[in-house]
Amino acid sequence: MGPVLTSRGDTRRIAVIGGSIAGCAAALAAHRGGADHITVHERAAGDLADRGVGLAVHEARYAELAAAGFMDADMPWVRMTRRWWYTRDARGGSPLGRRIGESPFPFRTYSWGPLWRELRLRLPDSVDFRSDATVREVRDGPGGATVDGEPYDLVVGADGHRSVVREAVCPGIRPEYAGYLAWRGAYPSDALPDAHLWPEDVCAYVVFDGGHVVVYRIPDGAGGTRVNWVLYTAPPPGHALPDDPDRQRVLTPELTAHLEDVLDRRFPPFWATLIRTTPVGERFIQPLHDFTAPRYAAGRLLLVGDAAAVARPHTGGGAVKALQDASVLATALASTDSWADAGAAYDATRSATGRTMVDLGRSLGRALVQQTPRWSEMDEAALARWWQRADNSGAFGGSGLADRPGGGVRTRP
Repeated sequence: MGPVLTSRGDTRRIAVIGGSIAGCAAALAAHRGGADHITVHERAAGDLADRGVGLAVHEARYAELAAAGFMDADMPWVRMTRRWWYTRDARGGSPLGRRIGESPFPFRTYSWGPLWRELRLRLPDSVDFRSDATVREVRDGPGGATVDGEPYDLVVGADGHRSVVREAVCPGIRPEYAGYLAWRGAYPSDALPDAHLWPEDVCAYVVFDGGHVVVYRIPDGAGGTRVNWVLYTAPPPGHALPDDPDRQRVLTPELTAHLEDVLDRRFPPFWATLIRTTPVGERFIQPLHDFTAPRYAAGRLLLVGDAAAVARPHTGGGAVKALQDASVLATALASTDSWADAGAAYDATRSATGRTMVDLGRSLGRALVQQTPRWSEMDEAALARWWQRADNSGAFGGSGLADRPGGGVRTRP
């Protein structure tokens, strides 16, 4: 057990607000840091393992997280090795479209639900995991913090972009709408027509004027795979986000019609069919927001994952950042002499990374959605130059834990 947690003679209590991937990883970090009593407050009442969207982890980031004990080979995954870039071919030709270029893509893909379940199972039985536990107020004080009046030595906010804990750490900080949406979907791979045209180890980027779709397979948690896709583009003119955040994810008839128009006018046939094969119940909308908190710690409060920073998903590093946050938190708890020192050490390491990833997401958003090039004129050499400018920090897939602030592993397009 680390000095920060052994310097007190009484019971060491840590609360984690949010029980998703970031929350489970933070609870695991608190346990490894030596907390006697860990309580996770998760507002959802159902089983989070039912969530089926995909995520990707760069092989280099996986190696670091595996060494830190936050990932391992028993977590179901699918290997990606190549990225193929396609655009619609005005002359017809292949149903896949015109391939602009190909490059290495050393990533592992995961399904959110099975990954969450694996992390949840790794928590010791002593962790008090409370479902259907909405937190309304977090307060910091000189001798500790409280969660709806319940006292703790430390409170870790892993409660997403609408974080209650962040409001206590950085009042008034709100995510900013990027001006475009992500349409998302997933379904069993055996439902995809002509699946042999698309190798299992290939992540496809299908690009068009004003947006793109990213497509890759993910594990289904039962030995098979699912098709996972994320399509980014602006909504139809005049579209406004509903005030209710839960309604913002609803695929309305207006947005469905807009998606169909994009598929008709801008997509090669194979990829349009891939998206249309998705059952209606497996589709949803994700408005794109981003922000980073000016600080990740204050007093007895800490922020991890999307509570601390939300980068647009183009970065390929959202889940990585949450798991890295937990890894650094465990180190901070184990290597400092006070709660204040632990918070300062954590903040000094992670806030710079959050800024790097948010900046990268904005750069890639401009390049892939808001200010797209003339794809019809692009060849492989031009694509490589364009990608190097878009990934200006070299942090695509996540910055390394040992990198200097702003550093990262550069990958080709």
